[in-house]
Amino acid sequence: MADAHAQEKPKGWQLLKVALKNRKTAIMLVFGFAAGLPYTLLIGTLNAWLGEWKIDLATIGVLSWIGLAYAFKFLWSPLVDRVKLPGLERLGRRRSWLLLCQLLLTLTFFGLALSDPRLALGTFALIAVIGAFSSATQDVVIDAWRIDVADEKAPVEILSSIYQFGYRIAALIGGALALVLSERMDWPTVYAVMGGFMALTIIATLMAPDTPRLEREIEQTALRSRGALDPKYRLIGLVVVAIGWTWAIYMVGSFMVTMLGGSVDPATGKPPSVGDFTKLYGPWIVAATVIVPAIVAAVLNWMQSRGQHLLTSDDPAVTASERTADHAYSALILPLSELVRRIGWGVIIVIGLILSYRITDLIWGSYAFPFYLEELQYTGDEVAFASKIFGVFMTMAGIALGATLFATLGRMPTLLIGAIVAAASNLLYADLASGAPYIDAFARTFGLDAFGQDLRMVRLLIAISGENIAAGLAGAAFVAYLSSITSREFSAVQYALLSSLTFLVGSLGRAAIGERIEQIGYAPVFMLCAAIGLIAVGFVLLEWMRQAWADRHRAANGPVLQADAAKAVEGDTA
Repeated sequence: MADAHAQEKPKGWQLLKVALKNRKTAIMLVFGFAAGLPYTLLIGTLNAWLGEWKIDLATIGVLSWIGLAYAFKFLWSPLVDRVKLPGLERLGRRRSWLLLCQLLLTLTFFGLALSDPRLALGTFALIAVIGAFSSATQDVVIDAWRIDVADEKAPVEILSSIYQFGYRIAALIGGALALVLSERMDWPTVYAVMGGFMALTIIATLMAPDTPRLEREIEQTALRSRGALDPKYRLIGLVVVAIGWTWAIYMVGSFMVTMLGGSVDPATGKPPSVGDFTKLYGPWIVAATVIVPAIVAAVLNWMQSRGQHLLTSDDPAVTASERTADHAYSALILPLSELVRRIGWGVIIVIGLILSYRITDLIWGSYAFPFYLEELQYTGDEVAFASKIFGVFMTMAGIALGATLFATLGRMPTLLIGAIVAAASNLLYADLASGAPYIDAFARTFGLDAFGQDLRMVRLLIAISGENIAAGLAGAAFVAYLSSITSREFSAVQYALLSSLTFLVGSLGRAAIGERIEQIGYAPVFMLCAAIGLIAVGFVLLEWMRQAWADRHRAANGPVLQADAAKAVEGDTA
C-alpha cells in the first residue's frame, strides 16, 4: 500500500508544487512550454494574423502545410541521436540540439515580426518553415531528454504530466494572450513579444542536466538476428519507400515555393490552383507515403514466410550507415510490416480509418481564426475567451465524456460516436456562418439569451462548445483505438507512424478547402466537411465488423489455435 501511495500521480496545481521541488521537473515544465508555444503560434495564431492582413484563404491553406513537419518528424529523428553539433557538443547531446532549436525559434519569431506577408510572402513563408522544422526537431529532443533523465525522484510519468501542463500554459500564452495583445498592438509586435518568451526558455536549457553520449551504440536487434530477413533485401525495400517519400516531400515543397513565391500560370495569368494540385497529386502523395510502404511490407513478409533470403547467423550492425538503415526501416516499414502480418487484408480498413478519422478537425482548423475574426467580426478578446479559455474546458469535458463512454459502451461504439459527432459538429459552424438561426432558437429555448438580445457571444460559445466537446470525445476514442491496434513489441515506432498518418490527408486538403471557401463561402464548405466526415463513419463500421469477425474466428478455432490467433492479433482487442 505504501508503494502504491508513493506512485500516486499528482494532478492539477499539485503538479506545479512537484515541479518546484525538483530541478528536472521544473525544467520539464519549461520544456513543455517551449514545445507548445511555437506550435500554437505557427499552426494556429499565425492564421489570425494572415487573415487580418487580408491574405487569401488558399494561401493560408498552403502555408498551413508547414504542419507536416510535426507529422513526419520521426523521419529525421536519427540525426538528433547521432549527429554531433560542431561547437555545441560540449553542452551535451540533448542540450546542444535544444539550444540550436530554441535559438532558431527565437530568431523565427523576431524574423516574422520584421517581415511583411503582404509584401514578401515567400520570405515570410520560408521563416515559418524554418520555425516549424525547428519546433518539430525540438519536440524530438525533448521527448528523448524526458526518457534519458527520468529516475525515481522524477519518474517519466510525472515528467510527462508536467510536460503537458507546460504545453497547456503555452497554448494560453500563444493563443489567448496573443489575441488579446493583438487588440492593443500590431501583429509584428505581438510576435516580437512571443520571441522574448521563447528566448527565456534557453535559460532552462543551459541549466538542464544531460546524459553522456555513448561513443558506440551498437544494438543487436531482431532485425539482424538469425532467421531474420537478409538486410540486403530490406535495403531494397527501404530504397523504394525512400524514393516515394522523397518524391512526395519534393512535390509538396515545390508547390509551396511556387504558390508562395508569387508565380503565375502563363496560360491563365493566375496563381496555380491549389484545388487542382490536390486533385492531381493528393492521391499519389498518399499512395507514395502509405500504400507503397504497406505493399513493400507485405512483399517482405511474404519472402520471410517462404523461408528464403534469411540470415543463417546473427549479423549485428557495425557501421553508422547500417545503423541508420536499420532505424529508417524500423521507422518506415517495420510498423506496417508487423501490422500487415498480424491483421492481413484488414490493414486496408485500418489505414483507411486512420487516414480519415480526424479529417474534419484538421481540414478546416487553419481557417478558424479568419472565420471568427474576419468573417464574423468578433474581436480578439472575444475569440481569446471563447476559443482558448472556455474552449479548453469544453475539450476537457469531451475527453471526460469519451472516457465515460469507453468504460460503459466499449471501444468501438465510442469510436463510432466520436466519428459521428466530429462530422456533425461542422453543421453548427454551417449554421453560424448562415446567421445562426438554429443556434439562436436553441439558445432562446433554454434561456441562454441572458447575455443580450443579439446573442453574439452565446452563438460563438455554443458553436465552440459543440466542436470542442466533439473533438475531445473523438480524440480520446481515437487514441484508445490506436493504442489497441499497436503491437507491444513495436509500440513506440508503430504508434509514432500511425499517429502521424492522421495528419496527412487533412493537411493536404487544407489549401483546397481554403480555395473552396473563397469560391462558395464558409457555410457550404462546412456542409462539405460534415459530408467528408461520413467517410470515417463508414471505415469505423467496417473495422467494427472486421473485429467482430476476428473474434468469431478465434472462438471457433479451439483452445490451441485460439491461443495462436490471440498472439497474432495481440493489441487488437481492448
